[in-house]
Amino acid sequence: MGITEMARGAAGAAFGAARNTWSLFAGGGIAPPHRTPSVVVGDGPHRTLRRFGPEDAGDPVLLVTPLAAPSSCYDLMPDQSVVQYLVDLGRSVYVLDYGPMNVDDRDLGFEVWIDDIVPEAIHRVSELSGNREVDLVAWSLGGTICLLTAAAHPELPIRSIAAFGTPIDYTRIPLLAAARLAGRYVGDPVLAGVSRVLGGVPAPLVQIGYRATALERELLRPWFIALNIADADRLARMESIDRFQAGMFGYPGRLFHEMGMRLTVANDLASGKARFGKRTIDLAAVTVPVLALAGTEDVLAPVPAVEAITGVLPNAAVRFATAPGSHLGLLTGPTARTTSWVHLAQFLADPHGTPQDPASNLESEIRDAQSGTLAP
Repeated sequence: MGITEMARGAAGAAFGAARNTWSLFAGGGIAPPHRTPSVVVGDGPHRTLRRFGPEDAGDPVLLVTPLAAPSSCYDLMPDQSVVQYLVDLGRSVYVLDYGPMNVDDRDLGFEVWIDDIVPEAIHRVSELSGNREVDLVAWSLGGTICLLTAAAHPELPIRSIAAFGTPIDYTRIPLLAAARLAGRYVGDPVLAGVSRVLGGVPAPLVQIGYRATALERELLRPWFIALNIADADRLARMESIDRFQAGMFGYPGRLFHEMGMRLTVANDLASGKARFGKRTIDLAAVTVPVLALAGTEDVLAPVPAVEAITGVLPNAAVRFATAPGSHLGLLTGPTARTTSWVHLAQFLADPHGTPQDPASNLESEIRDAQSGTLAP
């Protein structure tokens, strides 16, 4: 490379760095917020249902959002969008969005989602898709809700369940060890007080708590920006995660109490039976095929906590796999399209089939089958 080319390259990098600095700190950001076009096909309190892609595409997939998370988790960026990936596979794609929670929602517990919100969405998606069975895909606590819904209502038209980063055995989550210990002694009065005074856990506290699980990322943020100030793509990815975190909602008081005392302290899911008040939901009632994916760097749902699912669904064909990534990275990180999404594509194509190695050429085969569409 000659001196002239080197000078041009340095000038271009300096210009890019200056432009990115202005956009990041004074302008509107490196890249505008992303949203794949969608149509609202169902609405109501905490149950907005959106369809992505053509009106009548292939077999239906319903993406079930976790509590407190915005549905943008499934649609972060054009090349990190589970929604677009599934649309490009030729599926009819729907997303269930709960929206923000406030003090008026303090009495909402798991039953509202298990008996009402999620079953209604499943029936609606099935109806819109010619009464076909629905594949459920969920992340984090969304997977818990799907499993409990399928167990409580085996009559629902569910074809399969795929859960990204859904913990089953909470004793296998080191991050929660102190909370579980404290919960045995003061959990009930503390959580009851939170519900009574605040109506639940406000969104700002949820956002702070989520950021604290990736403390290293937060502390190294200035260094990351400095190292990548000329790389618009990397900065745009950082921005998309920041927007996602800033959009997190709060938890209703009753539901947070159930999460704390039943899932975390009592560790109900690991026993195969979840107890809510006088009601017990037995996971043995789940009979549809289940895919459970765990992120190798996930501190909120470590591999052993997720893998415990293989012992609590005796009447379901369970497929367990790991993939690189943190809690969010497993679902929609830069490597997801060649790892966890390939597991998902294989499973949706044949839930009862034998899994393949994602390092095989399945990804290229999927792209070839998309007839010119742009895969993420």
